[in-house]
Amino acid sequence: MSTPVAIVGAGPVGLSLALDLAWRGIDAMVLEKEDGHVTHPRAGFVSVRTMELFRRWGIAQAVRESGFPGDFALSIEFCTSLAGHTLARDEYPALAAMPLPEWSPEKKQRCPQHWLDPVLKRALWDSGRGTIRVETRVDGFEQDAEHVLIRATDLRRNAPLAIRADYLVGCDGAGSTIRTGLGIEMEGRGHLNYSMSVLFSCPGLLEQCGKQAAERFLLIGPEGTWGNVTVIDGRDVWRLTVYGTAAKFDMEAFDARAWVQRALGTDRIAFEVVSILPWKRAELVAGSYGRGRVLLAGDAVHTMSPTGGMGMNTGLGDVADLGWKLQAMIEGWGGPALLPAYTQERQPVAVRNAAYSTHNYKTWVSPPRCEYLLEDTAQAEAARREIGEQMKRATQYEWQSWGLQMGYRYDESPLCVADGTPPVPDEYSRYEQTARPGARAPHAWLEPGRSTLDLFGRGFTLLAFGDGAMAEAARFVREADRRGMPLAVHRIESGQAARAYGAPLVLVRPDGHVAWRGAEARDAARIVDIVRGAR
Repeated sequence: MSTPVAIVGAGPVGLSLALDLAWRGIDAMVLEKEDGHVTHPRAGFVSVRTMELFRRWGIAQAVRESGFPGDFALSIEFCTSLAGHTLARDEYPALAAMPLPEWSPEKKQRCPQHWLDPVLKRALWDSGRGTIRVETRVDGFEQDAEHVLIRATDLRRNAPLAIRADYLVGCDGAGSTIRTGLGIEMEGRGHLNYSMSVLFSCPGLLEQCGKQAAERFLLIGPEGTWGNVTVIDGRDVWRLTVYGTAAKFDMEAFDARAWVQRALGTDRIAFEVVSILPWKRAELVAGSYGRGRVLLAGDAVHTMSPTGGMGMNTGLGDVADLGWKLQAMIEGWGGPALLPAYTQERQPVAVRNAAYSTHNYKTWVSPPRCEYLLEDTAQAEAARREIGEQMKRATQYEWQSWGLQMGYRYDESPLCVADGTPPVPDEYSRYEQTARPGARAPHAWLEPGRSTLDLFGRGFTLLAFGDGAMAEAARFVREADRRGMPLAVHRIESGQAARAYGAPLVLVRPDGHVAWRGAEARDAARIVDIVRGAR
């Protein structure tokens, strides 16, 4: 068998990469060693930036309608148990009541992985490009200057397979077979704690506990924060995460029902344990995102605490960066510096996001020991109030992380041409749109329902503001055509967009990041070669 791109791993990152390539007209073969059924969804939070990608691929509406109730409030509660004492609540609206941010045509969404994966698979099927082979284990690979030869096993038939690909991408998780085969090490902190994830079903949980809707309940006991309960489907299914040590989580000794009962604070509520998943919390980033024709994305190159919901969303950022680069190499207009820039651009983002996630985890477990916390005394009531307000203040940094989600950029990328302007501050909780090269190209409405972001994607985009800019744009078109680089020119009349972009001409990459901006195009040939990795 042969394919332009082979992708190992059919999780959200692998499926999204296949869908991005299909949207670009490129076939990919996704290889998954399991049967493709998600029994224990881990990812659930879809960031605004990821929703913008889903908008590009035409699946944003399907994700919004996947099943999570629009009227379920996404508040945060700090409590001793769901039936116990409330220490504090941080109120946040339901998705339906949440306004669009001024800097995006999309807003965040909750979509657990067992709903998201089928949306991605359906879109890939509808595209007519790409295939998914489940129960196919990749055993090894070799690469030369032109191809990658993949050795695999069809587990259904116990038969060997040989697959020839132009490029191979490992999206196969923290224990990546592909990363191991490349000899690339992970760097950072390999152990923050051990956790046990317990998926359980409990119809009418909130009503039975006398609680209002919340996205997450942080559970605080005499020993400090010991776990959390997170909403999955907004109805019956919840996930309890218990923090501890490896010894504490001996699978044979772990009593999931007892821990769920502690979280509920009562033994009078019926529930069913659906599945149990032990895992290790870590802050690790790969030393490189690939070698030669073999690349890596998602958890294969970065593992981070889920506190903040940046794991899958960082992986989708990898997809946005890598998809167009593979397109350029397969279609022949990408230069030799293009794929090496993938590591240069994405690795600093993973380091940044992983550090933020660890910071969030530390705020979650920051309460001091308080042996009398559960008592019905004035002293305990005062302690609960103080600890609740302390945690509410500390964790707001996480729930309002717009700068983190939206503001990552490629300031030092060899594929972007600096314009000498100073960078805006990289603040985790505040996002300021900028069209400085390396940054995400700003959103501005061009007409009802149509954003500047809707112009970007399949190739490079040149935005021209005014008659003079349109005349200059012709030089870019000539130079791009000579090199076979796809380039679309759009004349923009919007004053809001002109103010947001800050220059008569702005060249935007296929991933929606600004590559160059300026007033004239005398240097168009050099700029085109830089942005496609030919210099």
